[in-house]
Amino acid sequence: MTEALYHTDAYLQEFDAVVTAVEGHAVALDRTAFYPGGGGQPNDEGTLADGARTWKVTRVRKGGMDVWHELDGDLSGLQDLTGLAVRGAIDWERRYKLMRTHTAMHILCGVIFRDYGASVTGGNMEPLKGRMDFEFETMRQEFVRQIEEKINVEAAAARPVKVKILPRAEAFQIPDLIRTKINPLPQGITEVRTVEIEGLDLQADGGTHVANTREVGRIRVVDYKSKGKINKRIEVVVE
Repeated sequence: MTEALYHTDAYLQEFDAVVTAVEGHAVALDRTAFYPGGGGQPNDEGTLADGARTWKVTRVRKGGMDVWHELDGDLSGLQDLTGLAVRGAIDWERRYKLMRTHTAMHILCGVIFRDYGASVTGGNMEPLKGRMDFEFETMRQEFVRQIEEKINVEAAAARPVKVKILPRAEAFQIPDLIRTKINPLPQGITEVRTVEIEGLDLQADGGTHVANTREVGRIRVVDYKSKGKINKRIEVVVE
């Protein structure tokens, strides 16, 4: 079982770990700061090194209770790496852009849920850009400009962003914990990770975020479109 360091410290850029298993060109670690992707946020990239060799981490994914890191580089002797001590390093520039973007998406979600009561029907992101779909029947330019103004007010408000890991029963006592139309949480989980933008938004989430909304910067709505009768998309970039 891989300890998910990214769940408790999104700012951790380097870490020490031990290889616990090898499968093809991928290794599982006993602990990792590499986010494996999910909730619309892409997986992290970076490197693993053992002091003599360095491998590029090209993809990270969950597999059962483990986090697998797919490697590129000199893969000779890879099958003998079990038990090897390694040093992991996150591509921090890319990760921090994703953290800012993910928090920007939560600001957008929080404002729309607070002011219009609309649920999220889908979303995705890449560094400094993202899109989110909501249950709206109509969406006009003046309405979108109003949303843009509101989300930038919240970003500039320097609201703390807090992460907690709660027992499942306690977490599900929180009203409106799930903001998506479909509940993405597996039935068997015993703990739920929550992300709170103080005074604005609180929901279940597994991704990485900045510690304060002031780190997000200015958010621009660059497009909006209809994706169905009651499904409207808002696309944003983070400056």
